[in-house]
Amino acid sequence: MSEMKILVIDDDVKLQDLLKQYLENREYKVYSHFIGSDVDEKIQSVQPELIVLDIMLPNKSGLEVLKEIRTSNNIPILILTARGDDSDRIVGLELGSDDYLPKPFNPRELDARIRAILRRYNSNSSDNDKSSSQISIGELYFDRIIRTLKFQTKEVELSSAEADIFYVLTTDCDKIFTRDEIMNITKGRDFMGFERSIDVHVSKLRNKMDEIGAGGNRIQTIWGKGYRFIRDIKS
Repeated sequence: MSEMKILVIDDDVKLQDLLKQYLENREYKVYSHFIGSDVDEKIQSVQPELIVLDIMLPNKSGLEVLKEIRTSNNIPILILTARGDDSDRIVGLELGSDDYLPKPFNPRELDARIRAILRRYNSNSSDNDKSSSQISIGELYFDRIIRTLKFQTKEVELSSAEADIFYVLTTDCDKIFTRDEIMNITKGRDFMGFERSIDVHVSKLRNKMDEIGAGGNRIQTIWGKGYRFIRDIKS
């Protein structure tokens, strides 16, 4: 089995060396990039399975880099943020990151989060049973493998986290799912503070549904309980 390739984009040379040594001992192949420019060329060259992206970069903000990557690529991305800086985390999630980790961090936690992201992503990508990976609800069509949502003639791409949440909610329409249930079903998202992340991803998912005319209000917030997807919306 070939090594999983990880691209770490961070200008901290010592951290890059530490992560390279630590992660390569865990059967990853780690590539380094130190600035916010020329990222697309590096991605094309390396073809990584996952990107670890620092928010604070020379030349260009990590959030700008994240936004640029997401215009053409749904590769899983974990962002590194300053501890306590909630605004960067929330914006990063809104722009399509799959998870975040505040600095300073324990490399073991980074490894755990990387494995959780790759486990979810590979589970979706390797699912060859089309009947279980595709969902149709009226004129709304969801493909879990390529993570697209289509309504009538309009289509939008979802991030891996958005696709996971949409899949959970629509496998049992009208059922209320608690945030804990969503975290457990989507595998590996039981991290401290992730409940807020679910709220951000749901908001982003609603916006994308509205973008294609599918009605983001079909995902209802049940205060004090969680979320549910309404199969039939009355006009």
